[in-house]
Amino acid sequence: MAAVGPAPVPAAADPGRRWWPWFKRGLALVFLALVLVLLVRQARGIAWAEVWQGLRALPLPVLCAAGGLALASHLLYACFDLLGRHYARHNLATPTVMAITFVSYAFNLSMGSLVGGVGFRYRLYAQFGLGTARTTRIVTMSMLTNWIGYLLLAGLMFMLFPPALPEHWEVDAATLPIAGAVMLALPVAYLLWCAVSKRRSWTLRGHHIDLPTLRLALLQMVMSCANWLIMAAVVYVLLQQRIEFPLVLGTLLAGAVAGVLAHVPAGLGVLEAVFVALLSDYAPAPTLVAAVLAYRALYYLLPLIIAVGVYVLLEARAKRLPARTHSSH
Repeated sequence: MAAVGPAPVPAAADPGRRWWPWFKRGLALVFLALVLVLLVRQARGIAWAEVWQGLRALPLPVLCAAGGLALASHLLYACFDLLGRHYARHNLATPTVMAITFVSYAFNLSMGSLVGGVGFRYRLYAQFGLGTARTTRIVTMSMLTNWIGYLLLAGLMFMLFPPALPEHWEVDAATLPIAGAVMLALPVAYLLWCAVSKRRSWTLRGHHIDLPTLRLALLQMVMSCANWLIMAAVVYVLLQQRIEFPLVLGTLLAGAVAGVLAHVPAGLGVLEAVFVALLSDYAPAPTLVAAVLAYRALYYLLPLIIAVGVYVLLEARAKRLPARTHSSH
């Protein structure tokens, strides 16, 4: 009989891997606690009767203009996956791609990126015959497009128009331009990488990654920046131009990332708190809250209602398609 050697000793788990998930959860909980404190502090000082009065007083032309801008933003975002179609090399029709992106974005705004931006895309693209690997390329391109423009605009805003932070935040104002420079460096580095890199493809954990062309990267940048600017314009119009546009843009950008970090569905309450905290020196708190609530109705709620109907139509249409072989490439 062959001698049986000692059983292999399992490798000790990397200590860093054990504590890192707990560290991330703890950090998220601390941030959420800070957000809740901010929400309670701001909510106590708001005259809600005046907020309701401000909502009712919004002129119809203002609501129509803001609604038109919200529609333009959603249509522009729906084109993000057209870049993904080019990158992933699939041939789904343009209306189908835009409808899938619209549904995913509307649910993403209200339910979070995992359910909306990711979950609905995988579900719907699979229904129309795309495999997981190709859908992953589309999702990656869309998310990169969204945040690459955010970093560019936020970097410029923090460098050129840093917001006046409340004293109780205890954040050194000098750190904002530094943070802005770091944020700005990332999209610039991405463009340079796409422009000059000689190596254009990699394989990472079984996934084939192609570096976008400079033209595609520039399209990502322009479309994303335009979308964030239009989003800020919606709030600017609802505030009836009482506050300068750069201040509104910077506050919206700060509120967007705060909502993501807080893991609150739709960033509910977070965006309102950020607007009141940063802009209360420029407009009364009830006016700010009324504008943000109207923004939510036009940019979040109304598109979500429409997206439910579009989703049902997409599912019904997919079921009528002939059976096809799903490609994982």
